[in-house]
Amino acid sequence: MAGGMDLGGSGKGKRSLDAALNLVPFIDLMAVTIVFLIMTAVWTQLGSLKAQRAGSDGPPPDTAQPEVVLALNAQGAALFVAEQPFATVPLSRDADGKLTVLELGRRLDELKAQLPEQLAVTVRAEDDRSYDDLVRVMDACIASRLPSVTLEPAR
Repeated sequence: MAGGMDLGGSGKGKRSLDAALNLVPFIDLMAVTIVFLIMTAVWTQLGSLKAQRAGSDGPPPDTAQPEVVLALNAQGAALFVAEQPFATVPLSRDADGKLTVLELGRRLDELKAQLPEQLAVTVRAEDDRSYDDLVRVMDACIASRLPSVTLEPAR
């Protein structure tokens, strides 16, 4: 073959096109990806919180249950049921500066014991409250089996 192009063969025969593919790294990558997707899907569901703004368009509140309001201010928290004072809770901070909500949780548990059908609470907070404080208070409400939390500014 004088004028032909050499394709890398030895000239004695055709070159073998079979190649050994190592599939172990591909399987490892797929396993890690699937585990990651499953984990993030679970955490996405667990991390969801049904909160609504005051005055937002939504279903009307249940009128059979009294309105429960948790007012946050610089001194602490005041819990009202049907506009009547239920409890006043002083809020303090731990050594890391994070809001402690143990006493608030106890008061919310007392409220839930007296009103077992109650599911909703409105948190009224002053503008100077940090996001971390609001999240801790909302978590305390949810832990006390009051899952429907509405957040509105203090009046």
